[in-house]
Amino acid sequence: MKNLLTALFFAITFTFWAQDNVPKKEKLMRKTLEQKQKEESQKAPIAWYKKYTLEKDTVAVDTSLTIKSLYKFNYLKRDTFGLLAFSNDGQPYNQLNFGLTQFKTLPSFGHNAKQYAYYNPEDILYYNVPTPVTELFYKSVVEQGQNVDAFISVNTSKQFNISVNYRGIRSLGKYLNQLSSNGNFTLTSSYFTKNKRYAINFHFTGQDISNNENGGITTPSDYEGSNSEFTNRARLAVFLTDAKSFLKGKRVFFEHQFRINPKDAQNNVLLSHIFNYEHKFYEYSQSSLSALSQTSGINNYRFGTALANNGFKDQSRNNNLYNKASLSYENKTIGTIGFFIENTINTYYYNNLSDYIVNTTPISSQLKNNITSIGGQYQYIKNKWKGTFMVSNAISQKTVRNLTANLQYKLNEKNNFSFAYENLSKLPDNIYSLSQSNYTTYNWENNFQNQKINALSARANTQWANAEVKITTLDDYLYFSNLSTDFNYQLITPKQFSGTIKYLSVKAEKEIKYRKWALDNTVLFQQTVQNEAIVNVPKFTTRNSLYYSNYVFKRAMYLQTGITLNYFTSYYANDYNPVLSEFFVQNSKKIGNYPVLDIFANARIRQTRIFFIAEHLNSLFSQNKNYVTPNMPYRDFVLRVGLVWNFFQ
Repeated sequence: MKNLLTALFFAITFTFWAQDNVPKKEKLMRKTLEQKQKEESQKAPIAWYKKYTLEKDTVAVDTSLTIKSLYKFNYLKRDTFGLLAFSNDGQPYNQLNFGLTQFKTLPSFGHNAKQYAYYNPEDILYYNVPTPVTELFYKSVVEQGQNVDAFISVNTSKQFNISVNYRGIRSLGKYLNQLSSNGNFTLTSSYFTKNKRYAINFHFTGQDISNNENGGITTPSDYEGSNSEFTNRARLAVFLTDAKSFLKGKRVFFEHQFRINPKDAQNNVLLSHIFNYEHKFYEYSQSSLSALSQTSGINNYRFGTALANNGFKDQSRNNNLYNKASLSYENKTIGTIGFFIENTINTYYYNNLSDYIVNTTPISSQLKNNITSIGGQYQYIKNKWKGTFMVSNAISQKTVRNLTANLQYKLNEKNNFSFAYENLSKLPDNIYSLSQSNYTTYNWENNFQNQKINALSARANTQWANAEVKITTLDDYLYFSNLSTDFNYQLITPKQFSGTIKYLSVKAEKEIKYRKWALDNTVLFQQTVQNEAIVNVPKFTTRNSLYYSNYVFKRAMYLQTGITLNYFTSYYANDYNPVLSEFFVQNSKKIGNYPVLDIFANARIRQTRIFFIAEHLNSLFSQNKNYVTPNMPYRDFVLRVGLVWNFFQ
């Protein structure tokens, strides 16, 4: 009996040991597999990561690698077709496509050459993400520096989101006195109650855009000639060696909406409010003044005679307080109709406490506008149709008018059509009305009439091609002009054209694919009718990309490589003035009629996109004939590397 119990004990012990040893590995493997499957099932689809604008247009966060990704891989992080970049990163863009101009009824600060890199309220995106998402952007610059953009967005609950974004760039540039050092900080937050009765979008921005200004090269023949000494661009003489422009702005913005009835129903009454306060500061400075010539004891500088012969700083400031209150009735069958009242208090000023006396002429130190408007809006969203119609008119002493209509029709996922009409009566930007400067020519106080803009556009996005047509009529158009006909001088003043300018543009986009190859084409045609050459545009602007796409390394990497050609016909491009950071009309020298070839090899590994671009390759073996403005050369060959890295946690 004792031997039997001993044998039974060893048998049971062996059985438990066997069950706890061999199956234990299987259990561990099974548990690991189940855990992995559970984690995979819990991963949110990419379509759940969404961003939206103030207009509630929503798009999913995109991590794909397409030819459009290449077009957006730049400092502005958007497709820059129709814009001509200056030779250094972080500088202004000359505008090839006049149709990109956006008119607003209310007066803006001015210094518009710096606004391309400035985030306005309509540029800010709000997010809703199931898990934290991060995006890191890096791109090499022209010379000594970097371009980075870091972003993170987190939903602490389904109702509350917060995101932080910082974009910074520093680039020395190839030419003398060309340093760029810019920074844009953005904080956004959005919240809505569980029953969606109340919702709010908030953002804060702090932005500064700083550029050393060299005024362009003094002797274009040195740039265009064959002297190898000037292949080192720092040896080319420039007009300004110690000038600098600086734009800084801070903004607090929120938009919130409250549904008066407790529950969402077929009929709702909505109360909404928009608040926007923004302060902007602009400074142009020179440490010293270098005279180009001297006559009768008067120093003649690049920008005319000056009040002080030593260093100076031209400074201006702008405060803008905007409020809009709306009451809307929503019927989910017929749409939403609303009425609103909006008020803008805009103060543009210099630090002088009294009038500024220039050549015995008093120049005010402040310009203030208090504008109140009333209006109505109707929005219809049903099935395949979406339409928005808005009209407003000022009831204050300063008059503005705005009538806009937008209609969209979505036939299916591959075909949609849109139509837009705009009729504006716009107040002049502040810089046209008032300016104070150390340079005597740059002092003025004007009382210009409102600009009148009529614009009609239609766009078709189809499975065969995309096309867009714009027709614009401009009356009492404001622009800057040079009083001097000498290449060496810029005596800039604002002017108003009393006639009518008619503008037409036709843009077509088509991508042709054959197996792994594709040819992406964008063509823009522009034409103006005017008695004076004021709105100058190239007749044709094109961009063509031939590229190859395929998976490599056992489908671990998606590769895209090819060549892009950019070209525009010759025309009298606007010139650039650094004192005002504005472009002005000139009709003495044409630029263009010169191709720019870029070769690229881009790749995608999971959520990481890597870019290698050889920009302006043909400059290595062609003549130096490419300009951005009449005396500012386009950038030479440069090899770019960078990446966009997304994290989904």
